[in-house]
Amino acid sequence: MAIEFDNNQPIYLQIMNYLKVEIITGKLKPGDKIPSVRELAAELQINPNTVQRTFQELEREEIVETRRGMGRYVTGKEETIMTIKQEMAQDVLDRFIRGMQELGFQEDEIVSAVANSISKRRLEE
Repeated sequence: MAIEFDNNQPIYLQIMNYLKVEIITGKLKPGDKIPSVRELAAELQINPNTVQRTFQELEREEIVETRRGMGRYVTGKEETIMTIKQEMAQDVLDRFIRGMQELGFQEDEIVSAVANSISKRRLEE
């Protein structure tokens, strides 16, 4: 696992987001075991308490589940994974729209810019 940490956001949130992306993109599948607190802390060279907080938050959001004596696993609830995917997509869109508006674009100009960009990408493929 390779994460470059950003000093502007808590590390546990960055790890959460990384794991969420791994789950919604299918790199971590429902039912897959995730590393232990110690394993992940050693791999990322961070405090185990930070990893523990990450896992607690992921459990609270029902993204991972703990199986007593066996470890933590990605949830098998497809609707939970889809909800996370939709929430993360909305966050990306909100940041994009806010950034475009800060540049002075109006809504119709934003839509046009997105359509043009998609068309351009299709031609490149």
